[in-house]
Amino acid sequence: MLSLRFRKAAPRDARVVLPVASGAAPPAWHAAMEAAAFRAEPGAVLDLVPGPLLVGIGTPARALDWERAGVAAALALKGQAEAVLDARGLAPLDAAAMAAGMALGAWRFDRYRAIPAQEASPRALSVLVEDARAARAAWRDASAALRGCLMARDWISEPANVLTTRDFVRRLRALSRHGIEVEVWGRKRLAREGYGALLAVGQGSASPPRLVTLRWRGTHDAPPVAFVGKGIVFDTGGISIKGAAGMESMRADMAGAAACAGAMLALARRGSPCPAVAVLAIAENATGAASYRPGDVLRTASGRTVEVVDTDAEGRLVLADALHHAVSRFAPRAVVDLATLTGAIVTALGHHRAGLFCNDGALAAALAAAGEAVGEHLWPMPIGEAHREDLTSDIADIRQCQSGRFLPDASHAAAFLREFAGEGPWAHLDIAGVDTQDAAHALGPAGATGFGVRLLDRWVAMHHEEAL
Repeated sequence: MLSLRFRKAAPRDARVVLPVASGAAPPAWHAAMEAAAFRAEPGAVLDLVPGPLLVGIGTPARALDWERAGVAAALALKGQAEAVLDARGLAPLDAAAMAAGMALGAWRFDRYRAIPAQEASPRALSVLVEDARAARAAWRDASAALRGCLMARDWISEPANVLTTRDFVRRLRALSRHGIEVEVWGRKRLAREGYGALLAVGQGSASPPRLVTLRWRGTHDAPPVAFVGKGIVFDTGGISIKGAAGMESMRADMAGAAACAGAMLALARRGSPCPAVAVLAIAENATGAASYRPGDVLRTASGRTVEVVDTDAEGRLVLADALHHAVSRFAPRAVVDLATLTGAIVTALGHHRAGLFCNDGALAAALAAAGEAVGEHLWPMPIGEAHREDLTSDIADIRQCQSGRFLPDASHAAAFLREFAGEGPWAHLDIAGVDTQDAAHALGPAGATGFGVRLLDRWVAMHHEEAL
């Protein structure tokens, strides 16, 4: 993450980023803007080397507008070790939001580069402000969700030979220093408690499955909100093995769990009064002699039995046990699960929005509004009765999925999960397609996005921090 300082004077030789609103032109640069036909539209940049980098902010109406301008600036500042944001004249919240955007845009995962990238992003940012105290106060809140998001991006980017299930648990345990309680169930406890779906998915790997619960107690005497995350550290598809093309991207199949953990970190760092829990189902879906098979019948933690059809539809299995754990042990006021679950949702929505499946209209509207506020967009998708009927099994309580082509698999998956989500408000976010991006986008460079961290944090802030 960018090293950030608030100061009144710019350090020598650093590039200055100057935000420019629509219809405004700094007198010193008016002629250059006219010559370049620069109109200060949102996200537009004009690099006046050796002068400042002008960044268009349009007519900003919300924090997201300032964040996107900051991202655009950071993406344009390649090869610069240090940058300066001239935020004099901006409100503290706006300055903090633009600085947060620059941190989002400057993020890179280069831990394993022996040779630094030639066009590296800035590592340090000085923010010029008139009232440093007010700016720091605004930054404390803005940086909480930012840090959770960047942590999730880092974890999603890790290769699977590093981020094993054991290493994932080690990183989660480290969150305890922020006041988050961490409980880990290993293979023996999972077997004793009957978590047969999670165990089955993980049984083909030398890296054992784990169920991790993160708990932030907050200060309100109220039921917690619950986040449930799919944490498949690598997905070969199991016996129903995937094709080789693109399989390397399956190191990101734990993006849902990473987002839930990042959201918990955000709540803890800003001291949210809302109690929250995150239940993370962590496993590797490997191919081996011990792998579970199509045709197997699994007994889940809820007692329901599941007929396995496709071992590459493992995410809904581990979530079944995790959802049951969340609702049976914590009686939450609302449950939101996040998972890179289906290719079908990518076919439907591309890489622009995550699918939103929900059993409660108010919850769906609240999550969609939170997503719009932070630029993590959702789109409502159906769970019809026919989708559940499609999962009728001849030998078990429910089939895991259907087999064949041209199926509504995203809706089938949601219908399956609904069976394990209890009777309270529940939403399922299928984030396949938005967990990573192949090119730079409005909230960062190519690579992991950390989608869901800022959305969940904003949802809690908007709807769950008032005392009941």
